[in-house]
Amino acid sequence: MDILSHGLWGGIAFGRRSRRSFWLAFAIGLAPDLLSFGILWTAVILGLADPPDFSHGTPPESTIPPYVHHLYDVTHSFVVFLFVFLLIWFATKRPRWEIAAWGLHVLVDVPTHSHAFFATPVLWPLVGWKFDGWQWMTPAILIPNYLLLALLYAWFLSRSVRTVPGRPD
Repeated sequence: MDILSHGLWGGIAFGRRSRRSFWLAFAIGLAPDLLSFGILWTAVILGLADPPDFSHGTPPESTIPPYVHHLYDVTHSFVVFLFVFLLIWFATKRPRWEIAAWGLHVLVDVPTHSHAFFATPVLWPLVGWKFDGWQWMTPAILIPNYLLLALLYAWFLSRSVRTVPGRPD
């Protein structure tokens, strides 16, 4: 799935308590991609790496630097997410639900990434299995995703406006 959608899904699912909660869940929803591909694009901007060639569609994974593959494995593993989530819960004595936006990111990526380009290593490092899903950029995935996000945000924002304290009904 595209990075903006991950942030929006994280925000709507786990950040509805407050603005701060929303932006935290939004940022955590973006984090797995920022911490893998974001580092690559930063290196490209700084002139430290060559950009992947998307001019003919999805580039071969072999053209992506190895560190991106490793970071992708770490940030897109539900096992790693669950370990960190439980560790933070244990350390703070309560669940930090905004962090669950990371888990949602991983779970949404499982069916929306194919073996053609960065299938999601959901059980890494325990198992190397990856589901051969559908590429998120196909209209059959992209259009329903944006439509559902638009409907959910319209519903959420309409409820928020109606429940503003001190506002006459």
